[in-house]
Formats: sequence, structure tokens, C-alpha cells
Amino acid sequence: MNAPNPAAITQDLLTVPRRLPDAARRNIVGLTRGQLYQALLDAGTPERQARMRVGQIWQWVYHWGVRDFAQMTNLAKDYRALLAESFEISVPEIVTRQVSADGTRKYLLRIAGGHEVETVYIPEESRGTLCISSQVGCTLTCSFCHTGTQKLVRNLTAAEIVGQVMVARDDLGEWPKPGAPKDETRLVSNVVLMGMGEPLYNFDNVRDAMKVVMDGEGISLSRRRITLSTSGIVPEIAKTAEEIGCLLAVSFHATTDEVRDRLVPVNKKWNIETLLNALREYPRLSNSERITFEYVMLDGVNDSDEDARRLVRLIRGIPAKVNLIPFNEWPGSPYRRSSWERIEAFADIVHKAGYASPIRTPRGEDIMAACGQLKSATERGRKSAAQIAAEARA
Repeated sequence: MNAPNPAAITQDLLTVPRRLPDAARRNIVGLTRGQLYQALLDAGTPERQARMRVGQIWQWVYHWGVRDFAQMTNLAKDYRALLAESFEISVPEIVTRQVSADGTRKYLLRIAGGHEVETVYIPEESRGTLCISSQVGCTLTCSFCHTGTQKLVRNLTAAEIVGQVMVARDDLGEWPKPGAPKDETRLVSNVVLMGMGEPLYNFDNVRDAMKVVMDGEGISLSRRRITLSTSGIVPEIAKTAEEIGCLLAVSFHATTDEVRDRLVPVNKKWNIETLLNALREYPRLSNSERITFEYVMLDGVNDSDEDARRLVRLIRGIPAKVNLIPFNEWPGSPYRRSSWERIEAFADIVHKAGYASPIRTPRGEDIMAACGQLKSATERGRKSAAQIAAEARA
């Protein structure tokens, strides 16, 4: 019913980001402990003091959320002046903030070079999940994904990835207050790398950012609270297990190479069999519990009973759950959402085969914040779904 899309132009494994504007001062946000240590030495911190200074600055920035060196009161005034001269504490700027009827928040954020990305916060009864981006745009052109209609501009830096978490905590008022009673409530309790871009095409920056987010003396999210979603960049999957160790989700979406080539064109480079072979090793390498297979439900494309049975056969032997995602339509999209009856029938087959098969509740659709709807083009980013639809009909 849908003509196949042309093959995606996929990046080489190592990408070179566009040159960012030169900054007079170096941004501390996103530096790993080792990088911060070296930066402090380079700025004139005595070697015998540097490790202690790293710990002090780290706590101010990532535990207390402080952005001004002058507020770091356990540092000498002359040292605070040295820091202010050499460094800055900078996070992305909020351009727009939209709140859905269901409480979902979508932030349009401006980063270096005037580029914009989107970040989404999804509050739930027992947790709050922050969906963050790893690239400006995307290169994979998955045919069901609105973000994939925007060309790749550049990779995000580690600072811009960590900065999304910090901006959300700012907006939610989540930083602790010195002297206040300790509050264990975590509004941002989970992070998912499921926003704009393919995280594994920006591996080094994603890895460094997650080291900062997972550090126990700062933001302190455990690796089991972080999920990285990939379309299947096979050469980087083992590295993800070894160097990040977070939970893994895979944008699977099809049970034959013919259909997956159309939906997720990177499949032409690493097909289903190659991808599954890599995934079989991941839980062992990372000590993760199980892999999440993300499966968007497209009417008449990948939602038959035979697809469900074939999916079960394909993932046999992999500790896994299947997250079924009702397709989130966007203006001009070439697909329709499967009926609720069809989605439930598919879920039932997977569940009876012994796999958890939750159906994701669409969130933030009214502000174009649902899965697959993100797109950062400024004009589109500032319009509601109703406005965009009205323009498309005009």
C-alpha cells in the first residue's frame, strides 16, 4: 500500500561534527571527571589540589545545580575568580516550553550555532521519564518517523546532552536546597535516549554524557534507569555494553528484511539476522536484565498475527520484552495506526509466548511530543499539531 522509500544515506561509523563557535571560556558541563581534572590543571590548579577541586566543583554543578562559581562557598575567593575567568557552566536555552493535557512537557532548546533540539518529560505515577536527543536532526530516514524527515545537522556535544537533563531539573525545581530536609523523590527518575538522532552515531559524546549522569555524587541515575534506543548500529552495540552498560532498546518494527528495509533503511547495512546475533550477546556483556524490542504498530504493514508469531521466533533465546507502540500520526505521514483490536491481538500472541508485551500509552500527542513526532525546525517546533494539520489541508 506504500511505495518503498529510497535507501537512507547512513553515516560512517565515526562522524566529524560541524565546527562549533569558539568560546572564550570552556564549558564545565559534560566533562567527565578525568577531563575536568585535566582542564583544571591546564587552568593553573596545583596538581596536589586538583582531585579535591574536581569533587567540590562536581557536587556544586551536578548535585546542587549551581551555575555561578561565586556561589561555590567552600572554594577560596581567588580560586573562584580563576574558575570564572577560565570556565563557564552553560546549558541549552529554552526557546519554548509546551505542556500537554496529560502533563507531558516538551522543550524546544537552542544550542550552540543557533540549532534547536527537542526534549520531552513524561510524568507517570511511579516515575518521571526524560526523553533526550543525541543529534540535531537524524540521518536514518525511518519512513514512519517525523524526526527522520529532518536532515542531520550535527552531533550534540556531551555538554548539550547532559544539559538537557539539567534544564529539565531546572524547570521541575528538582535541585535540592542546601539546609533543607533531604527529599528522595526523583521527578526525573529515568532517562531514555529516544529523542532526535541515532545515539550510536554519536557514541563518544553519548558515553561521556552518561558517565556524568550516572555518577553517584551528582545527578546519580543508575545505569538501570537509563535506556539507549538504537535502530541497529551493530558495530557499536558491544561497545555500548562495555563502555556505558545501560539498558538497551532496539527500534525493530518488522519481522522480515523486506519490510524492515522500508521502515528502518539502516537494515540494508545490518540486516535482522546480523542485528539479532549482536543482541544475543548484549545482556551478558552489560549484565543488563533484558533488551526492549520497540515495535510501532502500522495498519496493514507489520501488524498481522503471522508477524507476531514470526517476531516470537526471531527473538527466541534473548532475554527480552516487546514494547508495542501505537503509531503516532503526523501531517503527511504515509501510515495509519493499527486498530486497538489488532494491537491487542498482536500483544496477546507475544504474551502467550512468554514475553511481556506492554502497549505504550501515547503521551503528548496534542503538542507533537509523542514517540516519532519530534522535529526541531523552528517554525514547526512552535506550532501545535492542530495548526500544522490545518496548514497541510489548506
